[in-house]
Amino acid sequence: MRKPNLSNMKPAKVLAPAKDLATLEAELAEQENNIEVNLEDTVLRLSDYLSAVDMVIKQTFNHRVWVKAEIRNLSSKGGHYYFELAEKDDGKVIASCRGNLWRFKAARVLAKFERATGMPLDRDLTVLLKVSAGFHAQYGFSLTIEDIDPSYTLGDLARQYAEMVDRLTGEGLLNLNQQLPVPFDIEHVLVIAPEKAAGLGDFQADADRLARTGACHFHYHNATFQGNHAPSEIRQAIVNAQQFFDTYKHLPDLLVIIRGGGAVGDLAYLNDYELAALVAEQPIPVWVGIGHERDKVILDEVAHTSFDTPSKVIAAIMTHLAQLVTQTLQYQAQIKQAAQRQLSTAAQQTTRQLSQIQSQTIGQLTALQKDSDYAWRSIQQSAQRQVKQAARLTSELRTQTQAAAYQQLTVAASASQNNQKTIMHSAQQQLIQAQRDSEHLRDIVLLHRPSRVLKQGYTMLTDAKDKQILTSGTQLHPEQTVHILLKR
Repeated sequence: MRKPNLSNMKPAKVLAPAKDLATLEAELAEQENNIEVNLEDTVLRLSDYLSAVDMVIKQTFNHRVWVKAEIRNLSSKGGHYYFELAEKDDGKVIASCRGNLWRFKAARVLAKFERATGMPLDRDLTVLLKVSAGFHAQYGFSLTIEDIDPSYTLGDLARQYAEMVDRLTGEGLLNLNQQLPVPFDIEHVLVIAPEKAAGLGDFQADADRLARTGACHFHYHNATFQGNHAPSEIRQAIVNAQQFFDTYKHLPDLLVIIRGGGAVGDLAYLNDYELAALVAEQPIPVWVGIGHERDKVILDEVAHTSFDTPSKVIAAIMTHLAQLVTQTLQYQAQIKQAAQRQLSTAAQQTTRQLSQIQSQTIGQLTALQKDSDYAWRSIQQSAQRQVKQAARLTSELRTQTQAAAYQQLTVAASASQNNQKTIMHSAQQQLIQAQRDSEHLRDIVLLHRPSRVLKQGYTMLTDAKDKQILTSGTQLHPEQTVHILLKR
């Protein structure tokens, strides 16, 4: 690097590592004021100015310090690792810079971090870095990373985990899914797992055998379980699985989230609040088998039941169904025994009741027979008396009827003769009157016959064919031909 021409500039003081931040800031402010006074009228090239800045930074920050920062981005090239570091306050970035971990230290630092934390260094982690300040005229300011303290990251992850548990507890979500009852029968199971994962293969081998029996049906949905996109993909898989209701018109019996063995550090990706809240709010029990016996993730906290491995999840399902079958067979045997006891008791009671009924029936039949014989004799005697009385009454009625009939016949004969005389007299009178009326009508007809009327000076009009006598003006019309008849 070319040295700047700063002959008039006083050499900067080197700060001892033991000085605190306030002392450093005061001395830097004093130096800046001196430089500003000395260089106020000096025109510098950009490279000279930036070289001066580089020299000041090297002389002022030539010691290493521990800095806490969040990794916003991380990339690697040629064995070197390039960081984008930031500090946030309530989610807002308040400071950021670049960081470099050079190849000759990267392997050792990263290996130590992975051994201690069980996870690879990745973005979104909060880390404690041992750094030194550096400045380059072309590439600007950056931090050179000398070491990373894995214990701080573990502590931060533990703190985040505890805060997540406290938040879920405060919102009533931590034990929400655990309050759901275990399904009586497990017929439909939704399974969310990484595609082609070894744990899924172990689970599916037993699940397929179970499905072939028709006892249980499994519906699979895939999602990645590692990397920054894992929580969102698992959440989306859970949402997609809820389309089960649209097809079957009822909820499934169980939701299973499984992941086989893998790097311990991959578990950190599953410690996501939104994912945990979604799992806790499921309306059906959620069983998880993440694949690690000692380490827990937040899904283990909110799930209905947590298992070490996917194989134990399918084993629990098979055990539940086996217990259900065993319990059903026990109930069947108990019902059969109870039914046999009831049938035996009922048969004995029926035999006793039949014997009692037969004894009572024989006694009742004997009494009824006696009552029937007595009633029959009473009926016969009563019938005989009624027949004799009816005969006497019939004879009396016949005599009375005959006498009344004779009287009515006599009266009717007398009335008939009187009516006959009256009718004959009336008929004669009517004949005489009819004869008189007939003669009167004959005289009228003779008086009004046409020839006599014409002789008296009257005329008679007929139509042209002499078929109709015209007696009214309404029968006449213009140009009508009529015949007039006069006395001859």
